[in-house]
Amino acid sequence: MKRLERHKLKENDFAQTVARTRDLLAQRQREATTAVVAIAALTVLAAGFYGYRASQNARATNMLASALAVAEAQVVAPPPPAPGSPPPVQPPGTFRTDRERLDAALPLLQQAADAYPGTEAGITARYRLAATLAGLGRYAEAEQRYQEVVQKTGEKSIYHFTAKLGVAEAQLAEGKTDAAIATFREVSADANSALPVDGVLMQLGRAALVAGKKDEAARAFTRVVDEFPQSLYASEAREKLAEIKKA
Repeated sequence: MKRLERHKLKENDFAQTVARTRDLLAQRQREATTAVVAIAALTVLAAGFYGYRASQNARATNMLASALAVAEAQVVAPPPPAPGSPPPVQPPGTFRTDRERLDAALPLLQQAADAYPGTEAGITARYRLAATLAGLGRYAEAEQRYQEVVQKTGEKSIYHFTAKLGVAEAQLAEGKTDAAIATFREVSADANSALPVDGVLMQLGRAALVAGKKDEAARAFTRVVDEFPQSLYASEAREKLAEIKKA
């Protein structure tokens, strides 16, 4: 009797062990299934995100291309009509004047810049928008758009530095000579700048001359001559120094 009871106890222990093992395996299977589903969901989300970004970039690039097609269209001034003849027809895709072309490109560049501001195409559009505003004589607006490009880009982007130059040039055109000189000076002293230092120094020197600051202009031109003797600007820098000495 005792042997039979012991045998039944062993059977019960074995059954319980099997049941626990089965439950454990089922739990592990559920956990594994949950993990697979989670990974699959993350993969779908990641694919969706990158697909969305790719789609955004494509749309931004298309908008920029459309704007640049206008901004870089040919300017063709039609000849005056012969007496008694109708005005000549303007060739398709061209403009009679540069001003007309700038006016036509402006809203397209604005649209591309605002629609996708964080994309490379959007930043390029904003930079070209700033240059277009400057070309139209709207220097205060141009300065602001250039400042936005500086803020939206890092030092690895060439637009970061060229936009700073745009800021200085717009400031100079506005008559804000002290601000322009400070900006040119900042760019010329930036070791991370991808711009040629000799060219920036020349712009600094010219701005200083406009402001009547001959000493600062002389320092900038002297640096071009001394530090960049083979520069394309070296000859002009020497001429400017000679003019300053004569004055």
